[in-house]
Amino acid sequence: MVNQLLRGEREQGRLQDTGAPALLLHLAFLIMLTTLASGCSGWKVNTASSDLLSQYTVRALVLIPFVAITTPQMRDQGEFYFSTPQSLRQQDMSVAVASDVEPRPRQVTVVPPHAAERITQLFQKRLQSLGRFQLVPLEESVQLPTARPEVAAAAVAQKVKADAAIIGFVSMYQERVGSRLGANPAAAVGFEVKVVAADGQVLWVGNYYERQRPLTEDLVGFVQRFGMFVTADELAEYGVDAILKEFPF
Repeated sequence: MVNQLLRGEREQGRLQDTGAPALLLHLAFLIMLTTLASGCSGWKVNTASSDLLSQYTVRALVLIPFVAITTPQMRDQGEFYFSTPQSLRQQDMSVAVASDVEPRPRQVTVVPPHAAERITQLFQKRLQSLGRFQLVPLEESVQLPTARPEVAAAAVAQKVKADAAIIGFVSMYQERVGSRLGANPAAAVGFEVKVVAADGQVLWVGNYYERQRPLTEDLVGFVQRFGMFVTADELAEYGVDAILKEFPF
């Protein structure tokens, strides 16, 4: 089909022969990128809406500070990655792994104290920029309980006369070890966000998790970040934006 388009352009005198290879390559790349994007978009984000969502009108929201999960999480160790395939950088290098080598012991990590505050700030900034509803400020600090946080969130929404509350939990905030050209491990961020109506009904849930991958495993993400390995803070920004693209309010 691409060849037919090029042939038609040449016949009409609108395309120079010297530019055809470059145009063909450009078109092929766009087609490939579009196909991959359509097939991979959203795989880092999962969302679900309540069947009762259409029965609620949400004009005022209160954002309750996110909570960092204090239970140690399994560290996502991954492998050492370069931002471009190693075959292009080290064509004369080969690595052999003996079959009797024991696997590395799994390590655990904890979410750093600043992670929950960082995610909260990102959500507040992005929600304000949307301009779709009123963000009701909290006059005092709120710490959600571990057990039944939705009940506590509904009580806060009622107290400040908001239609619903936004709550969230940060489960992973692993900083990259390395630089923008290579990291071991790469940054990893995971969090969950919920919208709870003032009557306690959970209206919407969104989950985001990503450990940054190299070009060979995540072409779309690689292009989005200009071939660089980002920090956990930068990955968190991407995650908040990705979640809010699915925000139903």
